[in-house]
Amino acid sequence: MPKKRCGWVSDDPLYIEYHDTEWGRPEYDDQKLFEMLCLEGAQAGLSWITVLKKREHYREVFDNFDPHKIAQYEDKKREQLLNDAGIIRNKLKVNAFIVNAQRYLEITQTQRFKDYVWQFVGGKPIKNHWKSLKEVPVTTPESDAMAKRLKKDGFKFVGSTICYAYMQATGMVNDHVQGCFLRQDGL
Repeated sequence: MPKKRCGWVSDDPLYIEYHDTEWGRPEYDDQKLFEMLCLEGAQAGLSWITVLKKREHYREVFDNFDPHKIAQYEDKKREQLLNDAGIIRNKLKVNAFIVNAQRYLEITQTQRFKDYVWQFVGGKPIKNHWKSLKEVPVTTPESDAMAKRLKKDGFKFVGSTICYAYMQATGMVNDHVQGCFLRQDGL
């Protein structure tokens, strides 16, 4: 009998692996949190599977999401990125990675990035109990607060919908629906 998963998961093996091993699991590593913030922004207007299929290439061309390196990218590197068919070649999104790396470095002068982003959920995961995908919101008061703060601090591509997807992806909220095997396994 096949495992029952959340309704958004297709039969793509990459999507299944992502759902089963990453999505909704609490992430506390600063650099991985930075990576996911960038990738969620890259997803704006697209499906997550589009970004997921390009994630390894993103890691390669964006120096494994090292914010110290990305913050220093100059025009030549930006042009290389905008000509790279392996990523989403949107000038605003590419520039957002660079700006967000600079903001990340500013934030982490005084605190860990995990503390900065996890503050919006009180430092621990919110476990929701949705019966179906239809019940899952696209924004919450917590994602509204996160988006407002990130924007105030100069981050780009961080609207409330992106922030809520980010919170789901990094386990700040657990939106595995009832019936999903991961919910049943105690995640």
